Amino acid sequence: MATASIGGSHLVASTQAGAIFGWQLLWLVVAVNVLKYPFFRFGVEYTLATGNNLIEGYKGKGPWYFYCFAALNVLAAVVSTAGVLLLTASLLHYALPVNVSVTLLCWLILGVCLMILLFGHFKALDNVAKVIMVILTITTVAAFIVAFNNGPMTPADYEGPSPYKLAMLGFMVALMGWMPAPIEVSALSSLWLKAKQKQQVITKKQGLLDFNLGYWLTAVLALVFFGLGVLVQYGQTSGTVLGGVAFAQHLIDMYALTIGEWSRPLVSMIAFLCLFGTTITVLDGYSRTLNESHKLLGFKQSKHSLNIWLILQSLAGMTIVLFFKSALAPMLTFAMTLAFITTPVFAWLNFRLVRSEPSIKHGKLLQGLTWLGMIYLVGFALAFLIWKFC
Repeated sequence: MATASIGGSHLVASTQAGAIFGWQLLWLVVAVNVLKYPFFRFGVEYTLATGNNLIEGYKGKGPWYFYCFAALNVLAAVVSTAGVLLLTASLLHYALPVNVSVTLLCWLILGVCLMILLFGHFKALDNVAKVIMVILTITTVAAFIVAFNNGPMTPADYEGPSPYKLAMLGFMVALMGWMPAPIEVSALSSLWLKAKQKQQVITKKQGLLDFNLGYWLTAVLALVFFGLGVLVQYGQTSGTVLGGVAFAQHLIDMYALTIGEWSRPLVSMIAFLCLFGTTITVLDGYSRTLNESHKLLGFKQSKHSLNIWLILQSLAGMTIVLFFKSALAPMLTFAMTLAFITTPVFAWLNFRLVRSEPSIKHGKLLQGLTWLGMIYLVGFALAFLIWKFC
C-alpha cells in the first residue's frame, strides 16, 4: 500500500529536480532517500516486535507524543488529500479527449474513490494498482534506457539555473518533503501491517525483507524519474512547472519523446491510474490514522467510525481544492513543504519509540545513519524556517 503512495510522490518530486536543475541535485535525491530510511523502517520494526501500531506506541509513550502526532496528522491528512487529488485530476484532464474542468474531475475522482472504499472493493483495486505500478516501472525504465542512448536533449549552449542560491532553498525543501513520501506514511504502513498480521503470520525477517525491497526499489525508481527529467526536459524552452495540466503534459512528453509518440495515450492513462491509486491510498491510510487517534483519545467507536472519518477527510481536502483551484502549483508546493517541515518531528517520534523497546536492537551502521538523518533533517528544516521568517 505504501508503495503506491511513494510511487505517486516520485512522479512529482524526482522529475522536477532533474528537469529544472539537471544533474546538480542528484546527491540530494540520493541523500534524502537514504537518510529517511531508518525512520520509515522503525514503523515496520515496532509493529513486528510488539504487535502494536505506531499510534498506539505514541499513546503509550506519553501524552506529548500522542497529541503531537494527532495534531500534525490532521493537517497532513487534509493537505495531502488535496494535493494528490489536484494532481490526479490534472493528469486526467490532459488524458481526456474532451475539455472538463479540473475541479469537476476532482469531484468525480473523489466520488469514485469513496465508492471503492466505502463498498469494500479496495483489496481488488490494490492488486490492480500493483500491476499498474509494475507496468509504469517497466515503461519508465525503457524510456530512460532509450533517452540515455539518445543522449540529453539539452542545447549545447544552455546554462541552467543553480540550486545553490538562498532563493532555491524553498524548492529543495519541497522536493524532500515528498521524497520518497511524507514520513507520516510510516504510521499508515504500521496500521496496514497490523491489519495484515491478523490474517497471516509475518516474521520479522519476512516483514523487513518486504519493506526493504519496496523501499529501495522505489528509491531506484526515483533516480530513474530524475534521470528522465535531466535527459528529456532539462534546458527545453517550454520550461517546467510544478503541478497543473502543464506538468502533466511535460510528464507524458518524457515518454513520447523517447519511446515514441504512439505511447502518449497509453502512458497518460497508466500515469493517471498510478496517481489514482495514490489518491485512494492517501484517503484510506490517513482516514485509518485519524480513526485510530480518535479511538485512542477515548471516544466511543461505532462500525461506521472509519467511514465517517473518510468522508470528513475527503470533504476537508475538497475544500482546500476549491480554495486553490486556480493555483495548483502553490498548493503542491505548500503540501510538499509542510511534509518536510513536519518530518523531523515524526522522525524523532519514531526514533524515540523504537529506542524504548528492549526487543529492538540496531547495529552501529543503522544507529549512525539514524543520527546523521536527524541532523540532516533538523538542519535543513531550521535553515528553511530561518530563511522564511527571519
